[in-house]
Amino acid sequence: MRILVSNDDGIFAPGIKILAEKLATEHEVYVIAPDRERSANGHALTLNKPLRAEEVNIFDGVKFACHVNGTPADCVKLAIGAILEEMPDMVISGINRGQNMGTDIMYSGTVSAAMEGTILGIPSIALSLASFSDVHYETGAEFALKLANELATKELPSKTLLNVNIPAIPADQVKGVKITKLGVHKYTDIFEKRTDLRGKHYYWFAGESLEYQDEEDTDIVAVKKGYISVTPIHYDLTNYEFLNDLKNWDVNIKDKIEVKK
Repeated sequence: MRILVSNDDGIFAPGIKILAEKLATEHEVYVIAPDRERSANGHALTLNKPLRAEEVNIFDGVKFACHVNGTPADCVKLAIGAILEEMPDMVISGINRGQNMGTDIMYSGTVSAAMEGTILGIPSIALSLASFSDVHYETGAEFALKLANELATKELPSKTLLNVNIPAIPADQVKGVKITKLGVHKYTDIFEKRTDLRGKHYYWFAGESLEYQDEEDTDIVAVKKGYISVTPIHYDLTNYEFLNDLKNWDVNIKDKIEVKK
């Protein structure tokens, strides 16, 4: 199976190296990732400057690797549209340093790289480690290989990717795998006001994850309890349940605006 690997921590991050080399023990792997960290870039695309790809030789067993001066979504789009000679069978993004659960997925470059694969019609997986320390990536890599092999024999629904979060513990301590829904991951948003050397004010954005109770069948609770969470993510954000109600709103703009002649 031909697998495209990308991430948002950058091509030199330990998570992508461990993931790519593990997948390469059984599959044909290509790594195309950002040249530096691009965390929280969401699904941004680069439109105002040229994209440049530079080959690197830092991975054992992979067929080809390069870094791109763009976002995670750029990397997947460029790989499939211009760099790779054949379409990959799968896109796997990660292993991210830090979890991507709940509302994190709206900002996550890791999830967006997998989402771009899904948009292009390729089965895709996003993988994140629930720690900001470089520990136990092997746990995620082992599971990624098993999940990739399983996905090769299955079919995901249209517009759907798998979002995986892995507890930062040794593989033999993982309690199992939970199929979950997104939880509600909240943060305290802090904007620290500072002054530069010229007396101009600027703001530094920071925040901390809040501890709170969530429903048992969410990704957040599963990972806290030592399980790997697997959540199917659908990129169609339409609220179908609300469509008919909205049609009953009095919002016919043609009747409300006086057209000047």
